[in-house]
Amino acid sequence: MNKYLLVINAGSSSIKFAVYKTDAPSTHLLGDCAGQIEGINSQPRFWVKKTRGEVLVDDPFSDREIPDHAAAIARVLGWLVDYLGNGELLAVGHRIVHGGQRYSAPALINAKILNDLDGLAPLAPLHQPHNLATIRALLAMKPSIPQVACFDTAFHCTQPEVAQRIALPRRFADEGIRRYGFHGLSYEFIAAMLPSLESGLAQMRVIVAHLGSGASLCALQNGRSIATTMGFSPLDGLVMGTRCGSIDPGVLLYLMERHSMGVNELQQLLYFQSGLLGVSGVSNDMRALLDSDDPHAKQAIALFVYRIGREIGSLAAALGGVDALVFTGGIGEHSAPVRAQVCHQAAWLGLDLDEKANLAAATRISMPDSKLSAWVVPTDENLMIARHTVKLISFAG
Repeated sequence: MNKYLLVINAGSSSIKFAVYKTDAPSTHLLGDCAGQIEGINSQPRFWVKKTRGEVLVDDPFSDREIPDHAAAIARVLGWLVDYLGNGELLAVGHRIVHGGQRYSAPALINAKILNDLDGLAPLAPLHQPHNLATIRALLAMKPSIPQVACFDTAFHCTQPEVAQRIALPRRFADEGIRRYGFHGLSYEFIAAMLPSLESGLAQMRVIVAHLGSGASLCALQNGRSIATTMGFSPLDGLVMGTRCGSIDPGVLLYLMERHSMGVNELQQLLYFQSGLLGVSGVSNDMRALLDSDDPHAKQAIALFVYRIGREIGSLAAALGGVDALVFTGGIGEHSAPVRAQVCHQAAWLGLDLDEKANLAAATRISMPDSKLSAWVVPTDENLMIARHTVKLISFAG
């Protein structure tokens, strides 16, 4: 009988998932298929593709509604039961945005953990409730299937205390206001890949650039997080698709006073109307901006790259130097022009870009004698979650 794991990444209006074959209790995993229900409570669409590209499902739900995450996960699970046939679903692994200070490693979900994670919802109000709603829906439908929480903040728990503290009165730190960092599952995957790139690279000072609609940088030393650009929330740091990145708090005070903006208006502005979209007025998609002749689109790209260059300098200072730069994420993996501009920004650190290798999206895109090496490494957060899940259920069993 074939055995499978299901990995779920629940967003505000979508549920992405991936299915892996496993020969548990070993940790060997083979990607089987992946899919998504998007447009929850608006214009839903369900699609699934095999790992090799064959389309299994493409359903626009023209005659049905998907009003919430419970309905969406019910549709996914109903399809999956039919698809697996006699196969066994061993467990479900979830990407959980926030683990707070307590959860620094994946955890087998129980009532106490679920309650703890509920308490963290104010720290990630746009993400955590949707993550937990999906877990609860699965608990109601399949209570016997183990569920594992994998936290996007956990990888950064190795950072020194000084890198986590925010300079507010101590009573606010006691209630959880500190720098957490995100994209941790992606950085953990890249850290695990470093030994395969070059001997000794895993022990070196490495800056990983996870560049996509959400974007951040992470400084690694000996494969551990030393500092990162995201902080208390996923708003901090770099310019992103629709998020502003670092902003002077005085700007927020100004907007509140001058424009009478409340919490909800600020939330919409900072999360959904800013970043590349806000600056360009054209799109939040880097591909569209690179194709555009609009000067505002070019300005948005320039700002995106400029902020990356500045933060590379900041993380180089935190590391006491840097030996390698790794690009990952949708933009980092696929946009040669953006990689080239970022590498030219980092020339002062000794990075000599191999232009042909960059255009070819080679794994190494720096010249052989470059003091600072540069790499392109596809990330796989789903696989990282699947690895954690199979290890945890094997250990628990």
